[in-house]
Amino acid sequence: MSKRLFKGAVLFGPIPAVLVTTIDKEGRPNVFTVGWTGVACTHPPMVTVAVRKERLSYDNIRETGEFVINLTTREMLKITDFCGCRSGRKVDKLKHFGLEIEPGTDVAVPSLKKSPVALECKVKSVTELGSHDLFLAEIVRNKVEPSIIDANGKIDMAKAGLLAYCHGEYFGLGKRPLASFGHSVARRSTRKKGHGKKVQATRSYRGKKRK
Repeated sequence: MSKRLFKGAVLFGPIPAVLVTTIDKEGRPNVFTVGWTGVACTHPPMVTVAVRKERLSYDNIRETGEFVINLTTREMLKITDFCGCRSGRKVDKLKHFGLEIEPGTDVAVPSLKKSPVALECKVKSVTELGSHDLFLAEIVRNKVEPSIIDANGKIDMAKAGLLAYCHGEYFGLGKRPLASFGHSVARRSTRKKGHGKKVQATRSYRGKKRK
């Protein structure tokens, strides 16, 4: 069956629905929802956020060159949606929901206590696109809720119950991942004969750079 054709539009997802915190030049904080965000580079760690010029936090980011991406969870669904529908010029969204904030570590912008992961970012460049401007920023610090870190110090995102957005609808991510990166090329090997152990999988990509 041939696919139906539609005009060019952003039919893309799922994507993270994040809450971005900013401050103005007087240090007053604001929070707003950003759907257009993504990873741009691994080394150094870089992300992009696309923001409409009419948003209050657009001016904040341009003035300070800093912002914080706060990942959202199922429990934060109503907050996430509201902060994308209401402007900080008309309502103090932090006060409206009683959201507690934590001081920034490597930036002056605070993060949300309720968020399991906060990425402190410093802007490197701004590109004018059309309806949105694209901010390219370096992640200078990650702040992670201890409850999603296991005994070995590994961050378990599945425990966070993260929220995603796809074509006008929100979705809660499953509690268990389908697989890990590299599982399709993992090399299978067996232990020494006579031990009666099950076949194990060893990742041949371990230690190599991702292509």
